[in-house]
Amino acid sequence: MLHLRLITPSNRTDEVVRLIEKTVGTTHLVVVPGAARNPVGDVVMCDVAREAGDELISGLRELDLDKVGSIAVENIDLSLSRRADKAEEEAPGEGADAVLWEHLADATHEESTLTVTYVAFLTIATMLAACGVMLDNAILIVGAMAVGPEFGPLAGISTALVQRAPHLVWRSLWALLAGFAVAMVLTAGFSWLMDDVFGLFEKSMVEAARPNTAFIWKPDWMSFVVAFLAGIAGTLSLTSAKSGALIGVAISVTTVPAAANAAVAFSYTDYSQTWGSTWQLLANLGGIVVAGTLTLLAQKWFWARQRKGFAQELS
Repeated sequence: MLHLRLITPSNRTDEVVRLIEKTVGTTHLVVVPGAARNPVGDVVMCDVAREAGDELISGLRELDLDKVGSIAVENIDLSLSRRADKAEEEAPGEGADAVLWEHLADATHEESTLTVTYVAFLTIATMLAACGVMLDNAILIVGAMAVGPEFGPLAGISTALVQRAPHLVWRSLWALLAGFAVAMVLTAGFSWLMDDVFGLFEKSMVEAARPNTAFIWKPDWMSFVVAFLAGIAGTLSLTSAKSGALIGVAISVTTVPAAANAAVAFSYTDYSQTWGSTWQLLANLGGIVVAGTLTLLAQKWFWARQRKGFAQELS
């Protein structure tokens, strides 16, 4: 269930209430006249089944409530109510399959913004991966994968493509490319520091066999397949609010390690590994974007068919 808290101008309250009442899957409607002060208006609250949430939020936006008032949405972790149970039963489809497009767009927009924190996480992850490839340590590689925040911009690109928002595509792409560029340059400097100043890295470590991490700079079709499957899982985890699955996605795709290996190999003028790692990085990024876009399109088509069938049953 979702909880909606709305601020509506007094002259729009009746219209908002009628929309809520006619939306199948809503309950616990509360209207508090004149309670809002900034902006001035009435406060309307209700609970709605997740599978009916996107329809209701879209309807509220068509009433321009996001411009003249406010729409706040929260997840309800526990609701002990027969009315809530009935609302979920009446709503079409299953909550786990429902996509809240407004929430998805907002979440990916936040995660795909080029910020100092985003670049810091990506840089730290890339440096950790650099240590992992130099030491041929798979545990460090896994840790670096989990720290990397690059799935946010990738999901942002997929969401923007499905929503046909080209400016958001470029925004996410900029965060992705600029973030990796900064992280790789700083990691190359980190590699020089670890070699010339601290003596912890050596060129022989790059040229060694490295059986545990050599796959990072040897891309093949399996790299794309793994990235594609991870992209599907990651997108589903975002749309179904099962964020725990993102950890599994993060440690299954060699984006950050590939960037780290490319930076370290470049600092030692090993250009064969640099190009191999770069292709590995591009294959993984491309696989995730393609998979995420196709997954969102499939979910949009599937949910539209479910809602159409539900509407036909009601009529």
